[in-house]
Amino acid sequence: MIVDRAISEKSISKFFWNELPQPVVGLAPMDGVSDHPFRHIQKKYGRPPVVFTEFTSVEGVCLGNFRTLRDFLYDETQRPIVAQIYGHVPDYFRQTAILLCQLGFDGIDINMGCPAKNIANSGSGAGLIRTPDLAQTIVRATQQGILEWSNGATVDDCTDLSQEIRAEVKNRQARLPMIYQQHDTIPLSIKTRTGYETPVTESWISTLLELDPALISLHGRTLEQKYSGKADWDEIGKAAQLAKGTSTLVFGNGDVTSKQQAIERSKNYQTHGVLIGRASMGNPYIFCTDQKRFNEKGEPTYPDLCYTLGAVALEHAKLYEKTYSHYTKYQFMPMRKHLSWYAMGIPGARKLRARLVHTHSPDDAATILADLGLPLELEASPINLAY
Repeated sequence: MIVDRAISEKSISKFFWNELPQPVVGLAPMDGVSDHPFRHIQKKYGRPPVVFTEFTSVEGVCLGNFRTLRDFLYDETQRPIVAQIYGHVPDYFRQTAILLCQLGFDGIDINMGCPAKNIANSGSGAGLIRTPDLAQTIVRATQQGILEWSNGATVDDCTDLSQEIRAEVKNRQARLPMIYQQHDTIPLSIKTRTGYETPVTESWISTLLELDPALISLHGRTLEQKYSGKADWDEIGKAAQLAKGTSTLVFGNGDVTSKQQAIERSKNYQTHGVLIGRASMGNPYIFCTDQKRFNEKGEPTYPDLCYTLGAVALEHAKLYEKTYSHYTKYQFMPMRKHLSWYAMGIPGARKLRARLVHTHSPDDAATILADLGLPLELEASPINLAY
């Protein structure tokens, strides 16, 4: 397929991004972490103004891997919610964009920043920094898919999608509120890094700005750095300057451990917002504005707040089991890391983590938490938090 470079006179909507109060402090997408249960808990107790799914392979979607649709599970409490995808085949991006529009997502984000070797070496994720022409073609293909949806296309028009996947998408669509079943445009965003081996922020961000995305989220590290060293916020500030005078927003990402720090960095580097990732693990309260409840690492410090984390952890575990236990080959094991993260804010964390990482069910976790005298359920408003 040859993607229409002009797309058409009908523009891709920037929609909700321009309506969020700035600076935006949102929940970053995290592979193996930000699944439906995690996002639900973060939204319920932290209320980040926007959340992203884990990244999902467009090749997997279009080659019939039904399991990929688990990554696109969400509930209405999570809005606005953005689906993140990755890959290297432009037409698969087009078809997956139609699928995501039909699933009712508020936006689509293209991952051009994952540093994993198997992904980057395939030409996906941060590997696209080395192939800017392909990166642009992928963005245009995704925009084309959004446009085709707005003009009436559905998954039935996507020849590479399996019948099983099409049926499941239509089944989920039928359960959406009617407003999200309409054929409207949704915004496209990009999450990336400063470079491959060394920063090339100016040339790379300029290349992406040519496509007029609604948002570029920039992690202040190169692919080679992965998550080592310190995020270079000067490079993020450079990207923000490059985007001035355009309609594209710029968010920063990397080494942010509290909402107050996020607001300060957004101000200092003139971004429109910040995404918090690792610091939110086991600590949804990080998105609250009452910063006195957190230490310099972004961990809860007040006893009453720590006291609630056991109940939040158990609620998360129950939702995890409810969400995935009916799937074949279900395992509770992926939930263990979340339980361990929650324990970081609870007195006696080391011994507690040692027990939680051997749990096999929410009942196991409940027994352990009850042994510590922690409440297993919360009051309707357990703490008077400001947001």
